[in-house]
Amino acid sequence: MTVRLTAALWVSAYLNRLRLADIAAYVTAKGDPTAGAVVVKVATLDGRARAFQRSFDLMANTRVWVVLAEGPEPEVDAMLTRQRGRDPDLWVIELEDRQGRTLLDQDGLAE
Repeated sequence: MTVRLTAALWVSAYLNRLRLADIAAYVTAKGDPTAGAVVVKVATLDGRARAFQRSFDLMANTRVWVVLAEGPEPEVDAMLTRQRGRDPDLWVIELEDRQGRTLLDQDGLAE
């Protein structure tokens, strides 16, 4: 049996993990607290960024994080603004890390 966390609880736990790893993180758009989708943007502080969203891998029958956008930070920001315009329940978490770390591959966050 799979237990789904609310979006707000997942975001809170994720922010705590990022804090413990000394990765600067900000919630720039707060979505629906129970069922909102989450996008994670990481700025590498060199003018570039990547945005990740959770997707369902039908072959593996699991949820995975996939790159939604990558490139110059203003272009990634513009795409996130468009996404947010289409989905007001969307959470956007922005990270700042020169190495591009997101921790999304760690246990409890990856799946």
